[in-house]
Amino acid sequence: MLKQTGIPTGIGIGPTKTLAKLANAAAKRWQQHTGGVVHLDTPEKRDWLLKHMPVDEVWGVGRRMKEHLGLMGIHTAWELAQADAWTLRKKHSVVIEKTARELRGVPCLELDDEPVPKQEICSSRAFGERLHEIEPIREAVATYAARACEKLRAQGSLCKKVRISIRTGMFNPNEAKFAKGVVCELPYPTDDTRLVIKAASEGLDAIYRTGYAYAKAEILLMDLRQRGEFTGDLFAVEQPASAGRVMGVLDQINGRWGKGTLRPARVPLEPGWGMRRELLSPRYTTDWNGLWRVRCS
Repeated sequence: MLKQTGIPTGIGIGPTKTLAKLANAAAKRWQQHTGGVVHLDTPEKRDWLLKHMPVDEVWGVGRRMKEHLGLMGIHTAWELAQADAWTLRKKHSVVIEKTARELRGVPCLELDDEPVPKQEICSSRAFGERLHEIEPIREAVATYAARACEKLRAQGSLCKKVRISIRTGMFNPNEAKFAKGVVCELPYPTDDTRLVIKAASEGLDAIYRTGYAYAKAEILLMDLRQRGEFTGDLFAVEQPASAGRVMGVLDQINGRWGKGTLRPARVPLEPGWGMRRELLSPRYTTDWNGLWRVRCS
């Protein structure tokens, strides 16, 4: 990575999750000496690292915890590892106790092989300008619903409820204030973007009020379950198999050719209400257009 892009990377290997993260921090901090790799394969290496690492470099120790530990005379990772675990639990929490045990080489934290599916999925953005009509807000709601459904399908879940909410700006004293939301029940558990957009659009009709300058809309997918976890009665309606196939093709095309290649008609290509991005941070590593251009005269 360093040779190809100039971006330094670090690899940390340790007997516990906390030690591995600390080794990774050391690999980045002392790049020239470590070559970007720190392997804590001996007690001597582990102890040396703990003695030379400030306590706030330990995973899970933030600024406020650093101050609390400092009152106990704990300023390095070594001192945290040597502290009495039960005293740490009594004064702070079981998390900091487990952290101290991990620094000693006792595994207490499991590795997360796969992320736990989210219980709710939210898609929300502030508009680039105040919106006074319902149609551009409807476009925004459809766009946010499509994004939320992409995340829903990515984790293999279905949703049974969708909440749509809109609000005006809340900090300008010269603007009238309004905020409202509604929960829409879906006819069956689904990951179909079309059905969610339809429900969100109907919810928007129910809560929209004229005469306000709207600043933000939000879509929240609720009552999420993995496939097979919804238990309806024998006569309960289920999502048609054809809907799943359509959404699968949609995701395959967008995955191959880029997001937005195939999208619902309600979702505009270049919305006029989109967020202002004049101050967007450069993305040299993920966007070709963000790379510097050098002109030779």
